[in-house]
Amino acid sequence: MAKYKGPACYHCGEDCGSNPIMYDEKPFCCTGCSAVYQILSENEACEYYNIEKTPGIRPDIQTEIGNKYAYLDNEEIKKEMLDFSDGGISKVKFFVPSIHCSSCIWLLENLHRLNKAVINSTVNFIKKEVRITFRDTDLSLRQLVELMVSVNYVPHITLDDLQNKTEKKADKSIYYKLGVAGFCFGNIMLLSFPEYLNFNEHLEDKYRTTFAWLNFTLVLPVVFYASTGYFVSAFKSLRKKVINIDLPISLGIIVLFVRSTYELIEGIDVGYFDSLAGLIFFLLIGKWYQSKTYQALSFERNYKSYFPVAVSTLDENDEEVAIPLKQLKVGQRIRIRNQELIPADAILLKGQANIDYSFVSGESTPVLKKEKELIYAGGRQIGSAIDLIVEKEVTQSYLTELWNQDIQSEKDESKLNTLVNNVSHYFTIVVILTSVISGAYWLIFKPENAMNAFTSVLIIACPCALALTLPFAFGSAIRIFGRAGFYLKKTDIVERLSKIDTIVFDKTGTLTQNEVFEIDTSNIDLKEEELVWIKSAVHHSTHPLSIAVYKYLKQQVIPVDHYEEVPSAGIKVRIQGHDLLIGSKQLTDGIEKLDGTYSSRVFVKIDGESKGYFNIRNAYRPGIENVIGHLKKDFDLHILSGDNASEKEVLSKLFPAADQIHFDQTPKSKLEYIRKLQAEGKRVMMMGDGLNDAGALSESDVGISIADNIYHFSPACDAILESQKFASLERFIRYSKSSMNIIKMSFVISFLYNIVGLTFAVQAFLTPIFSAILMPVSSVTVVAFITLTSATIAKRKKLK
Repeated sequence: MAKYKGPACYHCGEDCGSNPIMYDEKPFCCTGCSAVYQILSENEACEYYNIEKTPGIRPDIQTEIGNKYAYLDNEEIKKEMLDFSDGGISKVKFFVPSIHCSSCIWLLENLHRLNKAVINSTVNFIKKEVRITFRDTDLSLRQLVELMVSVNYVPHITLDDLQNKTEKKADKSIYYKLGVAGFCFGNIMLLSFPEYLNFNEHLEDKYRTTFAWLNFTLVLPVVFYASTGYFVSAFKSLRKKVINIDLPISLGIIVLFVRSTYELIEGIDVGYFDSLAGLIFFLLIGKWYQSKTYQALSFERNYKSYFPVAVSTLDENDEEVAIPLKQLKVGQRIRIRNQELIPADAILLKGQANIDYSFVSGESTPVLKKEKELIYAGGRQIGSAIDLIVEKEVTQSYLTELWNQDIQSEKDESKLNTLVNNVSHYFTIVVILTSVISGAYWLIFKPENAMNAFTSVLIIACPCALALTLPFAFGSAIRIFGRAGFYLKKTDIVERLSKIDTIVFDKTGTLTQNEVFEIDTSNIDLKEEELVWIKSAVHHSTHPLSIAVYKYLKQQVIPVDHYEEVPSAGIKVRIQGHDLLIGSKQLTDGIEKLDGTYSSRVFVKIDGESKGYFNIRNAYRPGIENVIGHLKKDFDLHILSGDNASEKEVLSKLFPAADQIHFDQTPKSKLEYIRKLQAEGKRVMMMGDGLNDAGALSESDVGISIADNIYHFSPACDAILESQKFASLERFIRYSKSSMNIIKMSFVISFLYNIVGLTFAVQAFLTPIFSAILMPVSSVTVVAFITLTSATIAKRKKLK
């Protein structure tokens, strides 16, 4: 059955099929796209289409606005959502996930052309946020949101957004310290230049002394402000009886400052203020480079990120009243519409409940619930509205318990044995022993050189190059990963990723694509007009399989005469005088569910004649065979799926061990499975996408959330992988191992410089010029090596 490919939709670019909707001599794929164009056209805002070709996103044609945003009329909710409101002027900020191009920015920043009550709107493209100032006397908050929805820029409003209106202020102290250190270092170098050029010919004493005291003045804020972080870190590590890299750095800074000050006051020499300022400046550059993360992404989320702001309750007269979710109490009746989330454990009172628990349990098939049955929080209703009575408070619901499980299994990162702490532990001991032995030697044979040798070793061995190795190596890795679509929460995840030996995959949404199905039509024979009838019939259904058929067929939709949905079975439709049954075999022929099919077949009967069935299965991510084929050579692979075993045969061909493929897994069983693997000494990486994976992702050594849209909801994790980059997973892991090798080679370079410097230091030959040259050169060499090597390896592994 060939599919007709029609013209591209003028709004969104989708295939319009054989009968496109025409408006203003332009083709549209659906009434939703046509409606958006009409709104823009009527308001003379069609420049939107000139900036980018087909910039729009296809609206959800099955969802009407109705009273969906009625809760925004609630004064308490409005007060919490608005950033400012006074004198008839209000300001609000929205997260809009559908922002994706320059046309989006143009339209959202020209909302005043759609409604004159909008005074100003500005878009933060990176964070996908829009800030809007409007006249609340002419345009309510609800009307503003409905205006945005009408052009398909739907704000993402959740309970978490409401309770976290105070934006986290970025820590700018590193910028201040870097600015102070850079300013002082530059000026100290400038004042020290005459000293470098004179070599053994001394400057006139008055100039030399003046410049030295100026350098002393400039270095004070560097030592007592810019470098305080190293002192605090070293002190805390000593209190915990741990030696970290900041301890030898702090020793070097203190000794360098004290010795330089002593030599200046006593008139012995001009000191090492240039080397000291340069050392701290380079260290701060490394710290800044390491601290750069993806602020627009959220790696830490709780259940509030998933919950709605308000819920529709029913009063004594069955009238709907929108209240803030936090006011919801046990015993209250609530109404849940199509695609709305059930916020608390509740009992069904009225209506046909088809609950999609895919995000909670991983099971992709909706569950039919009867009246008086308990429905757990976290499910989404698919179909007509249902009425429920709340059994548990929001904070005590099943969904909340899943997040509490996640929080309790949070990793204790302080116990992580990182490479740098191991190295710094032995490095510090060796440096102190060397300085003591060197000082003792000269104390015996030439006492006047003892203090010089002792302090010189501590100064020259200050591990600046060593300290820069990790920030630049891991920082480079994070940036290379980010450009390739793999976003890490913190730099130390690179190290953890390099050590894994076991990988556990969720199936639904991880190995398979969300809302993408493969449809086999070899078992069904339909005429063109029958395809039109079927497309028109499934258009009214919200079941995932109906939606899959609707998206697959490209025919035009026509009106139906009668539509009836049979719960958990299918639909009965009368159209143009013909009777259609579409759904399960039980609906069309009275036969119970077929073994092994797991509702993946949609049968069709027209006017009593069986036409066959659409065979629908999950579409696996592109390149999965290649990815699994490479990974199974070096890693122990497992599957934990909350779905049924319908895909077992397919997965058994991909994965080497059938006994490591598990279905019908609950969130708790997934968590326990990860702990079992870790108890066996395994270092586990978990990949998932839903709430049912939250505990396992948190408990694993590395938890990766795969996302079709990295700004949409995803469970708390260590990293976020763009779904279209799944084929590069094996290369990401390989590169993390390469990063660790780069770090080890950088350590060798750093140690070689220290050996050269110590050779002079133990002989009491250290001079300000020698120190000023060696310390920056060692740092620059290590940074250049890391940067160039990282870029070269990334290019070779095709990560750029």
